[in-house]
Amino acid sequence: MLPVSNPTSPERLLKKSRTPETITIDRKNSYDSLNSIGNSPVNRSSYTSASRSHCTWLILSLLSLQLILFLTLRSLPFPRRHIPENFHSPAAVTVTVSASSAPLETRTQPEEDDSGRCDSGRVFVYEMPKIFNEVILQQCDNLNPWSSRCDALSNDGFGKEATSLKGVIPDDLVPSWFWTDQFVSEVIFHNRILNHRCRTLDPESATAFYIPFYAGLAVGQYLWSNYAAADRDRHCKMMTQWVRDQPYWNKSNGWDHFITMGRITWDFRRSKDEDWGSNCIYIPGMRNITRLLIERNSWDHFDVGVPYPTGFHPRTDSDVVNWQDFVRNRRREALFCFAGAPRAGIVNDFRGLLLRHCEESRKVCRTVDCTVGKCSNGSSAILETFLGSDFCLQPRGDSFTRRSIFDCMLAGSIPVFFWRRTAYMQYQWFLPDKPESYSVFIDRNEVKNGTTSIREVLERYSKEDVRKMRERVIDLIPNLVYSKSPNGLETFKDAFDVAIDGVFRRFKEQHNWYKW
Repeated sequence: MLPVSNPTSPERLLKKSRTPETITIDRKNSYDSLNSIGNSPVNRSSYTSASRSHCTWLILSLLSLQLILFLTLRSLPFPRRHIPENFHSPAAVTVTVSASSAPLETRTQPEEDDSGRCDSGRVFVYEMPKIFNEVILQQCDNLNPWSSRCDALSNDGFGKEATSLKGVIPDDLVPSWFWTDQFVSEVIFHNRILNHRCRTLDPESATAFYIPFYAGLAVGQYLWSNYAAADRDRHCKMMTQWVRDQPYWNKSNGWDHFITMGRITWDFRRSKDEDWGSNCIYIPGMRNITRLLIERNSWDHFDVGVPYPTGFHPRTDSDVVNWQDFVRNRRREALFCFAGAPRAGIVNDFRGLLLRHCEESRKVCRTVDCTVGKCSNGSSAILETFLGSDFCLQPRGDSFTRRSIFDCMLAGSIPVFFWRRTAYMQYQWFLPDKPESYSVFIDRNEVKNGTTSIREVLERYSKEDVRKMRERVIDLIPNLVYSKSPNGLETFKDAFDVAIDGVFRRFKEQHNWYKW
């Protein structure tokens, strides 16, 4: 049984909060009172006719007054019952600000007076046993078999400061750059949602329920070294058991719950024990949960694709504007570029084909061959290449998506896609409905059989076409990055804000027309 510290039973709390207030009105028996007057030993004969008339009117008058009083009391707005003081509030939730054993930071409670900014809904954050988040961070040395993840998980998940970029980017923007790992969205989302202006401490008023479980980090340590399927599934099974015991889950069977899973969806969709990954998404209880992933299954309604974390985490609106101006005015000497590593074991490897194509177009194409370590965190090679190119080639990675898509667009370079599932069927909340406004699509099969030249396709775009497309990419930058500020940016919506707005919108639609 998981250690849950909660002195008040949630079931009792829910039951109490649903018990209607009773209103008791003290009704005197006016008829009996009048009878006592009529039976008094005071000259009954003088009262006989007049008394009957007066009594009748008096009775009717008193009954009318009682009826008016009763209706008035029923219309008064009686105060709502408060949650008992000993209810274990999520205000006590703490998240490790670094992967070391540093003191934990208690998050500030959200302001309840939001001046109407929470019309879309409110989010309640479960306070889960620490084994589902904090303990995982504290075990950062053991999260993969090759090296420690402690640096990658430091600074609330943003990683080490990218001070080596000084001289590559404007000096005033260097503090907004970090060597951020691509698998840390769970930590970033958890820290941000604890400070969200529409977070509520009252689950009865919540539109959405957030499950702060670090599913990707939990499974990551068991994906290699011949761990058993039970090891890969253990954390997720415990999580679903815990969540399904919560009364607010049972109200909706989980359709108003959501979670961030910091890896691609295929890492959680194992069908057979001997296959890759966990079977987390197939565990009973996960079916109706909305899942925010860096790559989604395009045919699963409950999977939502969110941007990979990049290295840029603006602190303020001015950081965003200054970066947009920097990439807009950047001199770009290459027509296109490609950063990636070929897969030697794959027949007709497409990425190897792109590298060869780029090398043959050396005058107009720049390459970064990632087989020699130039693409690791701590290297500026990729950023410099994207900053110096009009277009960047974006084939599928080990799966359909790759972080390079967002690194490319962040640098103001126009992405060239060869699979529609690489972006168009992934990030609908974040990218425009018209793909041609910000990107180029080239059929990979035409490139493979030699009927299409990438260089010739890209050279057909005029300077004005390129300028318009780049401007569209630059406009999208705020929605593709995660702010460093715990409260987000002042006026821009970053990727976190767009995701939460999308969740509220989805739950409202599901409430009206969709339940599994």
